[in-house]
Amino acid sequence: EMILDAGAAAVHFRIASPPTAWPCFYGVDTPDREKLLAATMSEEEMRQHLGVDSLKFISLDGLYRAVGEASGREAACPQYCDACFSGDYPVRPADMLARGFELKAAE
Repeated sequence: EMILDAGAAAVHFRIASPPTAWPCFYGVDTPDREKLLAATMSEEEMRQHLGVDSLKFISLDGLYRAVGEASGREAACPQYCDACFSGDYPVRPADMLARGFELKAAE
């Protein structure tokens, strides 16, 4: 709103990350999936929620290419941990099962 109030004709929001839709148990404290916008809203719903004219994220393959992986993400054996973007956890954290967290393959 402040940008529009300052005279901008439109606000186009670009995020240099794929949408974070899965909890991270490896260092970033995002244990509750339902608190992540991308887990509960479509890109259009997020755009409306943020009040911007357009919203775009980099793709997961685009992120891999941006860090020098010319062929993108290797689905069978990802080069980096990308669980918060893909839901593909490389190691199952022990406390996930104790809290009833169910792993679901990203679709």
